[in-house]
Amino acid sequence: MTSPAHPPTAKQPVRAAAAAFIGTTIEWYDFYIYATAAALVFGKVFFPAADPFVSTMASFGTFAAGFLARPLGGLVFGHLGDRIGRKNALMATLIIMGVATVGIGLLPGYEQAGMLAPALLLLLRLAQGLAVGGEWGGAVLMAGEHASHRRRTFAASFAQLGSPAGLILSLVAFRLITTLDEADFLAWGWRIPFLVSAVLLAVGYFIRVGVSESPDFAKVLARQETLEIPAREVMRTAWRTVLLCMGVCTVAIGGIYFTNTFMLAYTTQTLGLDRAMILDCLFAVAIIQFLVQPLAAWFAESLGTARVLIVAAACSVLAPYPMFMLVSQATPLSIVAGIAIVLVFMATIYSAMAGFISSAFDTHVRYSGISLSYQLCGAIAGGFTPLAGTWLSHRYPGQWVPLALFYSGLSLITLVSIWGLAAHKQRAAGTATAATRAA
Repeated sequence: MTSPAHPPTAKQPVRAAAAAFIGTTIEWYDFYIYATAAALVFGKVFFPAADPFVSTMASFGTFAAGFLARPLGGLVFGHLGDRIGRKNALMATLIIMGVATVGIGLLPGYEQAGMLAPALLLLLRLAQGLAVGGEWGGAVLMAGEHASHRRRTFAASFAQLGSPAGLILSLVAFRLITTLDEADFLAWGWRIPFLVSAVLLAVGYFIRVGVSESPDFAKVLARQETLEIPAREVMRTAWRTVLLCMGVCTVAIGGIYFTNTFMLAYTTQTLGLDRAMILDCLFAVAIIQFLVQPLAAWFAESLGTARVLIVAAACSVLAPYPMFMLVSQATPLSIVAGIAIVLVFMATIYSAMAGFISSAFDTHVRYSGISLSYQLCGAIAGGFTPLAGTWLSHRYPGQWVPLALFYSGLSLITLVSIWGLAAHKQRAAGTATAATRAA
């Protein structure tokens, strides 16, 4: 049901796509600055230990905790989005994320508050996970459901574009403060990117207020087709679809944290490279991702989403081997080139998968269906990828082949799942067509 204050207009699809992009940019900025801080500073500030490996693992443990909260966020806000509307759910996720992120910037360290400091950090990280767990599905649907059926893959990709944009902002923020000396950086410098989120929260709020409710969901309300517990219906009738969608998301979610979170720790701690130089390299790679994603979505819409996804996933299986060979050369150009090889295929999958998996669920349970799929995958593939990478590099010091095999495994799961979901959707379409003809 559209808001009387914001009746539907021809400009709403553009406005919805822009609001999805800006909103997810802010949400992912908040999420990524935690990832960057977890790799660079949280181990020293909140988990001081004699062994840097122990500190880093503890820091990445709180990072993983945010992912464990994401399925709960997907469940809660998916329920709200399928019951009272996409827009209201998205406004709530934006506010929760902004408040939690600013709160992290105000926390005392372990030296000032003892065990209370990491406990509060964990609590606020869980709030971040709850918020981003509800954000993704709503943003994808607000952008996609305002567009025509022919343009939904491209429109939904604007919500996905917020991920590299948020990463770029987070890297810029941390790159600026790495000019501080080590003492100031650890004492107060790392807090600045978190406190800046208060400004972004205000901007995002006023942009989202101007978007009307999704037309597809307005029809559901008009027909009184909302369910009491949408997630229960999803798990009862579409649990196989949820599993396939989780598999489709695996390398897109796990891969981004492999290349941007784990690789930050790997290059600075294992390879001993300069922190500022690595942040510059990741910034260049994030710009490449930002440019690749809309092009990939356009190609997917033109050539066939499933076909483009299958090719990208197959290439992604092979991509980590040249990446590590280039990264091991330890020059800025080789690092950017190596990570970019992996990222082009990963970004293609990430850009096109939103429209691909959202079309697998009926409108009245779509928010719950895609949120559960994406966030359950995020809890596993996203949260534990930096931990797995750190353990593998510690278990096999100086060897990158186990790390490359791990990434290939993530890609293979995605490849098989894309093929399976495409076949499942084709069968469902055939069944629906046969039922229509019979009726």
